Amino acid sequence: MSTAAPASPQQPVLTVRLAVGLLGVLLAAMVAGLSGRVPALVLVDLQGALGFARDDASWLTTAYSAGELAAMPFAAWFAITFSMRRFHMTMLAAALLLAAALPFVRDLNVLIALRLLHGICAGSLVPVLMMAALRFLPTSIRLHGLALFAMTATLSPNVALGLAALSVDHLDDWRWAYWHMLPLGLIAMGMVGWGIPKMPTALPRLKQADWFGLLPGVPGLMLLVVGIDQGVRLDWFQSPIIVAAIGSGAIFTSLFLISEWLHPAPFVGLALLKRRNIWLGFISLAGLLVVMSSAVNLPISALGSLHDFRLEQSAGLGLAVGLPQLILGSCVALLLYRRWVDARHVFAIGLACMSGACWLASAITDEWMVQQFLWPTLLHVIGQPMAMVAMLFLVVSTVQPMEGPFLAGLVNIVRVLSTVVAGALVSQLTAIRSRFHYESLRDQAGNLLPHWAGIDLLPGALTEQIAKQASVLAIADIYRAIGLLALLLIPLVLKFHYIPAPVVLRFSPSAATAVPAGAAS
Repeated sequence: MSTAAPASPQQPVLTVRLAVGLLGVLLAAMVAGLSGRVPALVLVDLQGALGFARDDASWLTTAYSAGELAAMPFAAWFAITFSMRRFHMTMLAAALLLAAALPFVRDLNVLIALRLLHGICAGSLVPVLMMAALRFLPTSIRLHGLALFAMTATLSPNVALGLAALSVDHLDDWRWAYWHMLPLGLIAMGMVGWGIPKMPTALPRLKQADWFGLLPGVPGLMLLVVGIDQGVRLDWFQSPIIVAAIGSGAIFTSLFLISEWLHPAPFVGLALLKRRNIWLGFISLAGLLVVMSSAVNLPISALGSLHDFRLEQSAGLGLAVGLPQLILGSCVALLLYRRWVDARHVFAIGLACMSGACWLASAITDEWMVQQFLWPTLLHVIGQPMAMVAMLFLVVSTVQPMEGPFLAGLVNIVRVLSTVVAGALVSQLTAIRSRFHYESLRDQAGNLLPHWAGIDLLPGALTEQIAKQASVLAIADIYRAIGLLALLLIPLVLKFHYIPAPVVLRFSPSAATAVPAGAAS
């Protein structure tokens, strides 16, 4: 049975001016994604320029991610309360000012605090994109809006590699890792200011808000990110910092969720989780983001460890995955408008493509260069938009436009938290499997040493070669594990309720509306 929400009786009218405003919201969301990803990629250059230790500098990335996650549940609510246009432009302006100022800060503690604030401001921009797409786009083109939102996961993280290489290798100035967002951000602000309609504020909502939930919610989410992101470096629960962060974060976040569930006017719609497609969608999204992390992050990590590649030498992989999403996302949206297409099958095919990419890449050797990743990259290019756009369609089709702000917060909580978990998971697996293979190869080499008595082999060279091969084998293991995860997600995807394609009904040559092909059940 279908679980599609009934169509709204009156469809929004999309004008040119509103379309420009929505594109500005999209551009701002892309800028927000880049502002977190690019500085993380050039962290080595940044710490060298500022004289920070590597472990100390890692807190800059953690702080940004913590602020980003803390903003996700509340951004859409504040956008309604203070009006979408005003809230969005304020957060964007604050993010741009911080980006302009950050390169001039030399004190690590101040820099971490500003980076946390930067994450809050930039992170507030992404939920507004989904909220705006559901509110302003008519059903007949709403799928294209979802395709645009999907690019925050398929385009921004991958294109960031090229921008990072541009900053440190071509412009030869690490400060552009922050400043790159200024021109794009100013353009986005102008588009939003001109295109998004002015709406009245709803300040009486401030008296009804779940402030008791917000107070533990913000630090709780931040502490969870700290515990997960720093867990590998500090050896997880062997560190009192990680124990305190994850323990207190779990308690505070639980208080937040309980308060939200009981409050009559919550920030996020936890009640939406009762719908099958939504809770299945969030589980699938978490797994999907782990799978997608293998498209670019693993290859550049492999090329860096095996051949000491700089960002410039591997940036082509990120651009090859990211740039086609500008077209392929809308192509998938057009496909989902066909009545004979089942979005669940599109999702499953996308996962199968990415699983195939991982199995191909698991044949990696120490001789692989960028060219050898061509076929895995091509499968990711095809699979990512199919999976992401289909997943968003299956989830979003079960909510009404007015429920969009509640859904936007939940989706982005899962998106940011899953991205942090994916990074920690890959790092932990790399450490475990590298250690396992290193010890195994070392033992084998020790057993063979008596047979190499006549061979002039330096101990240092042998140790280096063992470490190199252990790294290759560990990366291959991770590819196999992620490929298996993608396959295991397919049966879960097929459990979604079927959502029929929207059917566009043209009442006149100049106007069109749309209704779902089936009713909700």
